[in-house]
Amino acid sequence: MDGNGRWAKKRGGLRIFGHQSAITAVRETVEAAAELGVSFLTLYAFSTENWGRPKHEVMALMQLLVHTIRQETPTLLKNNIKLHAIGDTSQLPAACQRELAEAIEMTAAGSRTTLVLALSYSGRWDLAQAARKLAVDVAAGNVVPEAVTEDLLAGYLSTAGMPDPGLLIRTSGEQRISNFLLWQLAYTELYITELLWPDFRREHFYEAVLAYQSRERRFGKTSEQLTVS
Repeated sequence: MDGNGRWAKKRGGLRIFGHQSAITAVRETVEAAAELGVSFLTLYAFSTENWGRPKHEVMALMQLLVHTIRQETPTLLKNNIKLHAIGDTSQLPAACQRELAEAIEMTAAGSRTTLVLALSYSGRWDLAQAARKLAVDVAAGNVVPEAVTEDLLAGYLSTAGMPDPGLLIRTSGEQRISNFLLWQLAYTELYITELLWPDFRREHFYEAVLAYQSRERRFGKTSEQLTVS
């Protein structure tokens, strides 16, 4: 969800103004995903690299996160949406951890769509923490090196039990994945829009999904192989 700062700068406001204005984009995207039957929607809300931003911006973002989770939880419950989080959430301020845990518990029964917030997350962090857990199990004799497969390693990632993403939507025209779900995006379709995130709406989400549905997903095979019944 990129472009909040540039969106605010164009309007003569502070960067936090852009983050505040992005809440509508989040709400509309989540609702659109649920309406279309999307099982998992992951929002890259705060990366491990974002901790390096100016302290006042980080603190304002954390306060906004607490307020938004508290404000939007009733809507998630109403729409039967389950909240989940991935990332090193232990680094979040105590108030954020508390609000997040409460919202996750309150929405645990949601079965329509799972909304995953990537907070203090990065793909490299995910791979490193998975490697550490796997190394512990190997050292303990619970796993032998010969048994390590792609599926086994995937089970140690923070996204264990979730399907790999079919579609990645990147706003603001940036042409990189910015350390997001590095393992999981191996065969994900990319959709890049010039829109800054605060301007993103449900109709733009529909456009991205339509573009995705027109793609031929071969997963290394040929077109001819896909048409063989």
